[in-house]
Amino acid sequence: MIILASGSASRRDMLTAAGVEFEIITTPVDEGAIKDRMAADGAGPRDIACELAKAKALAVSSLHPDRLVLGGDSMVSVTGRMFDKPTSRANAAEHLRAFSGQMMVLDSSAALAKGGEIVDWRSDDAHLEVRALSDAFIESYLDIEWPAISGCVGCFRIEARGVQLFERITGSHFTVLGMPLLPVLEMLRTQGVVA
Repeated sequence: MIILASGSASRRDMLTAAGVEFEIITTPVDEGAIKDRMAADGAGPRDIACELAKAKALAVSSLHPDRLVLGGDSMVSVTGRMFDKPTSRANAAEHLRAFSGQMMVLDSSAALAKGGEIVDWRSDDAHLEVRALSDAFIESYLDIEWPAISGCVGCFRIEARGVQLFERITGSHFTVLGMPLLPVLEMLRTQGVVA
């Protein structure tokens, strides 16, 4: 049984549906410091998502060195600008206005750690074409989806009303949900966790 170093409901649901046995153990990671340091060094969203996934896996692995730990993270960027999770409903509305009519790129990464070391990692991306969003739509959307989307980078849950934000999506559905599940299953097969 692996440890999932994430409180994400969608990551939990994906692993459960795939038949992967796990328990959830999380420990705080200073995500802001990692993002700031890497952005200052010119790192892009994929590299930052990967570093965050590794940091989360390592933080839990240091406490449970005999266990295999899976960490994950996702980053959203639009026209080169990276977006974090919204800090308030007003901030979510700002994000949605910035996304309107643009191509959103969602980079999702996963990392496996054991014994305080990274043993494997994978990344994938998806491209989500956001339709033109009126202020009236944004407010009605947030009336229904806030605060459920407060923990969602990109301000959407694709499995809920968030699907209404998009005209076209290119990439893996699992990646859009927040974890590159097929590459994760490949890593777990390599580690002998799944057949």
